[in-house]
Parts: sequence; structure tokens; C-alpha cells
Amino acid sequence: MLIYIAIGVLYIISTPLFSNNFFKLVEGSEYRMPISAIDSADAIVVLSGILGINEVGDSTYVEWGDPDRFFEGIALYKAGMAQKLIFTGGKMPWDKAKKTEGEVLKEYAIENGIPLEKILVTKDVENTAEEAVAVSELISPSKRIILVTSAYHMYRAKRLFEKQGFQVITFKIDYKTNRNSKITFMDFLPSAQNLELSETGIREIIGRLFYLIKD
Repeated sequence: MLIYIAIGVLYIISTPLFSNNFFKLVEGSEYRMPISAIDSADAIVVLSGILGINEVGDSTYVEWGDPDRFFEGIALYKAGMAQKLIFTGGKMPWDKAKKTEGEVLKEYAIENGIPLEKILVTKDVENTAEEAVAVSELISPSKRIILVTSAYHMYRAKRLFEKQGFQVITFKIDYKTNRNSKITFMDFLPSAQNLELSETGIREIIGRLFYLIKD
């Protein structure tokens, strides 16, 4: 009996019908906002979780995961929304690369025309809570920041940065669901991609609960 229940649950969470609607709840009801619709701030903060960094000899090879955060951070700066652009130094303990994600993104930002003196990179960080603390060590926590991260991650990230005292203007990007799609036969067919989407949403909910309990 338990086997059949497990198969049924696996089927349901692997279908687009479930995963897309579930993930819409995780991302929130807001739609993607144009840059012109948000207020200016003291700094733009781009969270890590964008790159895979591999070093072979003296060469560094970068694999882009979700580049939206980087390019929208650049666009916000060029639109004059803040005078500082901050990247967080994402680096997990098992990462062998010498450079952090923030250091690599700083190099790309300079190549994209951002002045060196306008870019800050935090110390090494492993999670969103550490990112918030590390940014507060670079600029005053009373500052207003534009926080750039994936839509599904924003709720948790905003709370953690506000906990440090920042005034947070959210700029959600990297939406993973189509908000205007219609139900079709394909929405009932399971796939590994939709299972992964459900898993990402479940992990994010667990992360939110963890910090709620911890607080």
C-alpha cells in the first residue's frame, strides 16, 4: 500500500500541473518589475548562486547557472539606481577554486563598464544569512539597498537582510514559471524537470521554516 502511495505522490509532484502552481506560490504573486518602477538606493546587492567556478592550472573556467542576477545588477547600476554594486563572496567549504563567486563577478562587472571603485565584494560566505551579515560589514545596515535574487529566494533573503537593519527594495528576477499559461494535456505528464522544480520549492519552504524557528 505504501509503495502505491509513494508512486502516486511522486507522479503528482512530477507533473507540470503541480510543480508550476506550487512554485508560483513560492515565488509570490508579484510579476517581474521594470527597473523604472523601483526607487533608487545606496547600494545594489547581488546574491551568489550564479556560477560554477573551476580552476585548471592558471586558468579559471566559469559555468553560468542563473546569470539573470548578474546582468540585472549591472543594468540597475547603469540606470543610476545606486552608486555601489555589491557582490557576495559565495564559496562552499568543498569548493576547490581559489576565487569566490563575488571576485569572479567583479571581474565581469569591470569588463561590462562598471568602475572598479564602485564595486564591493564581501568576505567568503556559505549561505544567505552569512551574506546579510557580510554586507552589513561593508556598508551601514541603516542603508537602503536594492536586493537582487531569484523570485523564489526573495522572501527569505529579504527577511534576513531586514534583520540586519537594512531597508530592502526587492528586485525579483529569474522567475521559473509562466504566469499566463493554460492547462494542456502536457501538464499531466510527469518529467524530471518538474520534479526538480518541486524539489527546489520544497527546499526553499524548509529554509524559510528553519529561519523562522531559529529567530
